[in-house]
Amino acid sequence: MLKNMVSRWFEERFDVQAVKEPLEYQLRKPLPRNIGWFHTFGSMSLFLFVSQVLTGILLLIYYRPTEGEAFESVKFIMTQPYAGWLFRQVHAWGANLMILMVTIHMMRTYVTGSYKKPRELTWLIGVGLFMMTLVFGFTGYLLPWNQLAYWATTVGTEIAGAVPGIGEFAKTLMRGGVNVGGETLSRFFVLHVIVLPWALFFLIGFHIFLVRFQEMSTLDAVGEEKKTKPEDGIPFFPDHLLKEGVVFFVLMGVLITLSILAPFELGEKANPLSTPVGIKPEWYFMPMYHALKYFPKVFGVLLLGMAPLFLFIWPFVDRGRNRHPLKRPVSMTLGIITFVVVIFLGTLGCLSESKQNFFGKVYEFDIYGVPHQVTEQKL
Repeated sequence: MLKNMVSRWFEERFDVQAVKEPLEYQLRKPLPRNIGWFHTFGSMSLFLFVSQVLTGILLLIYYRPTEGEAFESVKFIMTQPYAGWLFRQVHAWGANLMILMVTIHMMRTYVTGSYKKPRELTWLIGVGLFMMTLVFGFTGYLLPWNQLAYWATTVGTEIAGAVPGIGEFAKTLMRGGVNVGGETLSRFFVLHVIVLPWALFFLIGFHIFLVRFQEMSTLDAVGEEKKTKPEDGIPFFPDHLLKEGVVFFVLMGVLITLSILAPFELGEKANPLSTPVGIKPEWYFMPMYHALKYFPKVFGVLLLGMAPLFLFIWPFVDRGRNRHPLKRPVSMTLGIITFVVVIFLGTLGCLSESKQNFFGKVYEFDIYGVPHQVTEQKL
């Protein structure tokens, strides 16, 4: 009875049918048969973005973005408010998982050739979202204002300063001065909580619009795709939405489990006069950070700067008509080599400047990640 009254109230004032019909069409819209579990990672990235916004709002109730109060306010969040520690850990782990989900989503898009005509713009927006997600992680990393965050940001901005021509200007602009300080914290805070969320919000909306408007890509060659008929495809609701629901609950369980069992330590307050040993960036910057060790700084920065450009221009370089991975040997070979190199460099970066025990023997890894067995005398 109440439901009918509410519906009638809205129908008397708005053209509900004009909105209802397109929504029902999108819900029942058939998807190609090749749409499977790997196509849920885009939605999981969206869920994590929403989670980051909501937990970020809760953290902002107590967080103070100043050089003297930032660390203490995070410490207060983790010890005083009800479940404050949990929201902080969910936010920290959510940032890492969001980057992972976006990366997997892009890898799936690359493997299935979904960046090809007529979806080049969708791919370009996706690359932009990927880059902005990394910047999201970089700017948020400094906000706790602890030793690790402070010196990792110092290293990161120093790398930006190596860009020929505009390097010093870019470094000064990011830091707000010569060194990382309160001005840097203020600028990163504004980017992290205002500029990037709104920019991501509009880009995500445009990205989703393009995906729904152009429909999901099939494995058919360019020019041979046909509109999916209801009897030949699977409905978005409830079939695919149910898959996304399953992955959503699994992801939520993983997020909560990691937050409880593997929490991020706050550490010590940032001290510009005390440099910790073995400062390293987060895992998503580790391959790039380690690669710079093998090249002169300027050349290395220019070389790594080509990676985003490569992603942006790839749809216009790979002009072949085939989408199926088995029919794209060159693209898949390049993709596999890139994946292996990134994993290899990331692993070396994690192992570098550390001691590890393998099969009862102790190895010391130098700055380049090369292992050297430690003798008993050294032990």
